[in-house]
Amino acid sequence: MSINLQALMAQLLVGLINGSFYALLSLGLAVIFGMLNIINFAHGAVYMMGAFCAYFLLNVMGIGYWPALIIAPIVVGIFGMILERTMLQWLAGLDHLYGLLLTFGMALIIQGVFQNYFGSSGLPYAIPAELQGGMNLGFMFLPIYRGWVVICSLIVCLATWFLIERTRLGANLRAATENPTLVRAFGINVPRMITLTYGLGVGLAALAGVLSAPINQVRPLMGADLIIVVFAVVVIGGMGSIMGSIITGFALGIVEGLTKYFYPEASNTVVFVLMVLVLLVKPSGLTGRTT
Repeated sequence: MSINLQALMAQLLVGLINGSFYALLSLGLAVIFGMLNIINFAHGAVYMMGAFCAYFLLNVMGIGYWPALIIAPIVVGIFGMILERTMLQWLAGLDHLYGLLLTFGMALIIQGVFQNYFGSSGLPYAIPAELQGGMNLGFMFLPIYRGWVVICSLIVCLATWFLIERTRLGANLRAATENPTLVRAFGINVPRMITLTYGLGVGLAALAGVLSAPINQVRPLMGADLIIVVFAVVVIGGMGSIMGSIITGFALGIVEGLTKYFYPEASNTVVFVLMVLVLLVKPSGLTGRTT
């Protein structure tokens, strides 16, 4: 079998871009589960809300792509914090299934509302002028915007890992989930930290939605197409593992891209096959800790 280098690199680029979205979304899920023990099935819906927020900012308020990268995650993050304060906080200490069912129901409601008003077709979102065009690398043509998505996702993922694992704030967050009573004794407002953590996880999903809007268009069900794969990424990396989600997200995107080139029929199932194999060998995931 002769290998077409240009076609192979094109599929690797597509896989790397998908991996960027997998990493950002699974990172948000890992933050929420690792810090709050909530399986957030509404993650795909808030990813979609981030894309729609950027679309509204551009077409209603005339606010372009660059401010939207900051505004959309903040707006959707505030929505997530309200959701946590009004609903999810009452499930603290209960079985994970209750949080899963509540967030699954919220996802269906949010997607249904947007689909009712905007239908199922995609709404275009233009690539900003600064990121249009591409570069000829000799062996392939690299669209500038797609390269930006990969770099931006990697920077945000590493910054989030550093915040959670290497700062005092992150240490307080981890301590608040392990022993909230002790942390309260030091004068730290644990409920507020939990709410902010949920807002951070939701904001990461919204940021992924803004990055995705110029590539995949803005659709009410755009999150539903991704969320199952993202959950598989989180399981493979290890539930609650920050670095595991980042590495696994990018790696599985690349594996998916290679599969599309060498064996396209298996490209939609390769992630789930890998998930089954990992669970058979190490049920806690590649970097997860056995409890």
